[in-house]
Amino acid sequence: MFAVQHRDPGSAARRGLLSLYHGDVHTPAFMPVGTNGTVKAVPHTMLEEIGFNLILGNAYHLYLRPGMDVIRQAGGIHRFANWNHNILTDSGGYQIFSLASFGKITEEGVRFRSHIDGSAHFLSPEDAVDVQAELGSDVRMCLDVCTPPEISYNEALKASNITTAWALRSRKRWKEKESPLPGALFGIVQGNFFKELRKRSADELMEIEFPGYAIGGLSVGEPFPLFCELLHFTAPLLPEDKPRYLMGIGTPEYILEAVEMGIDIFDCVFPTRIARNGTVFTSRGTIALKWEKHRLDFTPIEEGCGCYTCSRYSKAYLRHLFKAREILGPVLTSCHNLSFLFRLVRDIREAVSSGTFTAFKKQFLAAYNGTQA
Repeated sequence: MFAVQHRDPGSAARRGLLSLYHGDVHTPAFMPVGTNGTVKAVPHTMLEEIGFNLILGNAYHLYLRPGMDVIRQAGGIHRFANWNHNILTDSGGYQIFSLASFGKITEEGVRFRSHIDGSAHFLSPEDAVDVQAELGSDVRMCLDVCTPPEISYNEALKASNITTAWALRSRKRWKEKESPLPGALFGIVQGNFFKELRKRSADELMEIEFPGYAIGGLSVGEPFPLFCELLHFTAPLLPEDKPRYLMGIGTPEYILEAVEMGIDIFDCVFPTRIARNGTVFTSRGTIALKWEKHRLDFTPIEEGCGCYTCSRYSKAYLRHLFKAREILGPVLTSCHNLSFLFRLVRDIREAVSSGTFTAFKKQFLAAYNGTQA
């Protein structure tokens, strides 16, 4: 399923190949987030033209809407969404965390009310596997308990214990449902910001044995230095021969830090979310297109970018679209931001292959942050 092809001599960064049913994915790889079966404001054809062949969907949201009866009759999420490439589905653990006021976690599973219509639901670890099996995703995630910063050790221990118990039940259900064309099931390391619990969680999941492992519970509002500290501690705990997925990161600083520690795949809503508000990535940092100074700026977002947006439109025109509240504005800026990250990760892979990742990271961040390399 996964093979490391190159290792950077100056760090833990690696380049690999993740072989999934709907095609090979070159890693490190960024996954655009398509929570509801679509990446917001971006047609699937545009994603294909950029080069993406792995996107993320969310089992929790798709379960609630359109509902599993619709997905089932459509023949799975790939046919329903007309996406002929890979899909990774998040089980809903993060949504349980982010929509905490709607749910109650027990050892059996989670009882929650739909944020859409208030209807009552129960989701067990087995149910999460069943839902993802019906979706037909290529990579599936165990149901886990994600926790916020600054909770007590005992609260974090309880959440970690439930996550491990759910992982064991999830793997059992996954093996029971395994078919000739199964989706891979990943376990998720939790433990909050307690290193002892992080190590314990990783050790327990490795005993269960999964095709891949994710790091959860980071990038949930903690300061960047704390994120780095826990990432640097947790990543080396994961098996070398399995894909490593860091959940919920999508800015250059976080991506480069993750790759340096041997992370293979990552996802985040941030690039498309800020794009819908008129903020775009450039090699010299982000810019806000709504600012007055762009009113008469007829240059592209970034010279030499070559994406669909930069090859056709100016900052002045894009600013006009946002000021006029035209739908095309978020479409074009989302396209640019995803193209920017795709190109960044492609360049990272090349740097790993040539053994120059450390220098690449330093030079990129110096330009991005406006400092000296």
